Amino acid sequence: MSYRPSLVALCAATSWACGETATAQSAPFPTTGWATSTPSKEGLDVAPLREFHERIRNGDFGNIDRLVVIKNGYLVMSQRYPRDYRDISRGYRGALGCGAESCDDTAAVHQYNYYHPDYHPFHLGQDVHTLQSVTKSIAATMIGAAIHDGLISGTDANLLTFFSDYDLSSVERRLHSATLADLLTMRSGIEWHEQDRPFDSTNTTLQLEESEDWVQFTLDQPMDADPGVKWVYNSGGSHLMSAIIRKATGLTIDRFAEQRVFGPLGITNYHWKKTPAGLPDTEGGLYLEAEQLAKIGYLYLHDGVWEGKRLLEEGWVEAATARQVEAVNSRGWGYGYQWWRTDQEGVEVWSGLGFGGQYLFVLPNQDLIGVLNSWNIFGDRLPSGLTGFLEALLNSAN
Repeated sequence: MSYRPSLVALCAATSWACGETATAQSAPFPTTGWATSTPSKEGLDVAPLREFHERIRNGDFGNIDRLVVIKNGYLVMSQRYPRDYRDISRGYRGALGCGAESCDDTAAVHQYNYYHPDYHPFHLGQDVHTLQSVTKSIAATMIGAAIHDGLISGTDANLLTFFSDYDLSSVERRLHSATLADLLTMRSGIEWHEQDRPFDSTNTTLQLEESEDWVQFTLDQPMDADPGVKWVYNSGGSHLMSAIIRKATGLTIDRFAEQRVFGPLGITNYHWKKTPAGLPDTEGGLYLEAEQLAKIGYLYLHDGVWEGKRLLEEGWVEAATARQVEAVNSRGWGYGYQWWRTDQEGVEVWSGLGFGGQYLFVLPNQDLIGVLNSWNIFGDRLPSGLTGFLEALLNSAN
């Protein structure tokens, strides 16, 4: 677009949060909904956010669906970008599934068909959006809640003590020394080929999703390092959190989340995929609406305390978002307890990141949260919405 609308015009034409509010210091917890303000009233420069918004509308970043920005506890930007995924997905077939009117068999239309619009990115026409691997960050949050409740002794707990109900006869000796912290930081030592393989039969995560028991499949994998030594992105390891929560609490992780985190935060509408063995999928199966996902970021901004009640173990947020592992990729990102550290220009950034363009950013020193939902799995690679969004947030806060 060539025009540059004023903030007032932009607010009128879109879903930007533009209401008049009190000062940021009085922001209430958003249990029943976010209080609204404007970017400028909360000290943000609106120009970088407006430019990013216009670039999304121009199609520069592909299929972005939703954009939310929270500053000082206020919703200052909430924008939807409608996409016709039935039309977008038509004709696509491959290892990830088949698109609309492109499946030879109705049995191919299911919750792990990533091309089909019935299930991705929205679930059966609802407003909840697939989070993919942002699910990992939220599942780890439930570990922090279980530790707070005394149901898990701590991250130094021996990993295999949670799997006495599984066949451990094929588990390599080295895994017997692994701790929960090793699993949370992607250093279990289990051999896994996910980021180093294409989406084909050689990819361990695709093999996982075709197996009948994801937990047993993961435990049966060979080891290629001692625990705590080698960082390897491992979605099967992340799914083990589902079995850990069930063993520790007696509840599936979705029910535990409802009682301990989602309920207190006012998150009532969600969908959580189940594996063939009946466990909620904690490697990528959670669906939330963007403003509800932002509440997870707000809980972390408040050190695991919500409306005066501690929900997560004291010190959990600091440990979970720390650079427990340094430089896990060429961009120098760090990794914590299923949280990324995507620090930019010396600014600390806690991130949940998911396939297809799912991003939850928390900038703790700026009291700033950003959520971006996309579904960029079709066709050519495009400029990164991750980089563009982070730049817009940083530039608006500086």
